[in-house]
Amino acid sequence: MAKKEEHFFEKVYEVVKHVPYGRVTTYGAVARYLGAARSARMVGWAMNNVVDREEVPAHRVVNRIGLLTGKHHFSGTNLMQQLLENEGIEVYEDKIQDFKTHFWDPLKELGEPS
Repeated sequence: MAKKEEHFFEKVYEVVKHVPYGRVTTYGAVARYLGAARSARMVGWAMNNVVDREEVPAHRVVNRIGLLTGKHHFSGTNLMQQLLENEGIEVYEDKIQDFKTHFWDPLKELGEPS
């Protein structure tokens, strides 16, 4: 992995660590917060490469409509869904129900990055 990607991934992890229990954010929201609006896929790659999923709650990052698109990167058949459901988030057919209620926007919650 290139140095630039490693640095970006670390920035992504720092944002994702702030996503509260029972809330979710999107790849695009994290990218926009980091000033890289067109880098949602890079955020996804960062989530796929998380080593410590207890420190970085990758299960709380979904696509723009609430689909669990990263679920195949979790061990077990439905681990991502189970983790979200344990936090009180209802998931049906790999999609978060009442997505707008659970959505956490880093730009609104953390303010402009420094």
